[in-house]
Amino acid sequence: MANIYSAWRNLMDNHSDKRTSDWFLMSSPFPTMTLCLFYVYIVKNVGPKLMENQKPFKLRKTLIVYNLFQAVLSFYLFFEEGRISWLGRYSWRCQPIDFSQNEFAMRMVRGSYIYYISKFIEFFDTFFFILRKRFDQVSTLHVIHHGIMPFSVWWGVKFMPGGHSTFFAFLNTFVHVVMYTYYMIAAIGPEMQKYLWWKKYLTILQMIQFVLVLLHSMQLLFDNPCNVPMSFVYFIGGHAVLFLVLFANFYNRTYSRRKEQ
Repeated sequence: MANIYSAWRNLMDNHSDKRTSDWFLMSSPFPTMTLCLFYVYIVKNVGPKLMENQKPFKLRKTLIVYNLFQAVLSFYLFFEEGRISWLGRYSWRCQPIDFSQNEFAMRMVRGSYIYYISKFIEFFDTFFFILRKRFDQVSTLHVIHHGIMPFSVWWGVKFMPGGHSTFFAFLNTFVHVVMYTYYMIAAIGPEMQKYLWWKKYLTILQMIQFVLVLLHSMQLLFDNPCNVPMSFVYFIGGHAVLFLVLFANFYNRTYSRRKEQ
């Protein structure tokens, strides 16, 4: 046990990014893990029980404001990360992380941290489903996706808040701009349904995202000229495969089988 603790302290103290070590929730992964487990417990147990004998809340205005906020936040993160990295300064082939304190490096660090915090804000996606008694929307895919992401992103912000591994966040924020715009339009009311014919293509866009992340990550298995840690290559690639399988299964159940029926 002493050796395990010593190795853990060595990892946290000597191999993590010192620029984020003192930031809120960044000293240890356990608070984030606890919040993720608490989220799962609430949405699978506490929430449905509390709403069992209650009338569903409508939350129309709340949903419009919430989804607008999420769309704007996602656009800010996509635009900020894009103009200082993936749309100019970064190499799409292989990008090492800049651990310095220069302006662009610190903007990537701050952007990565805001992206991490945004994963907790997304818990409200599920909370609103429960308050509206839309329990069918609280699927295995939904809970796994929201329950894993804060914990997964924590490791990136702790060890590599920049460089090659941020490609996932860059694509994900773009997808979220589209997704939350869709949800905002849907929240306006039934009269907007005629403008929401593209829901199926939103799911396709999400799957394309994971394919691109997988390819971008796995290319380093064959050549890694910028020495990205292979642990992150497998970590990000594994997440891409997991979510690609889950979303593909969702697409098959929601659209392919429905069309056959």
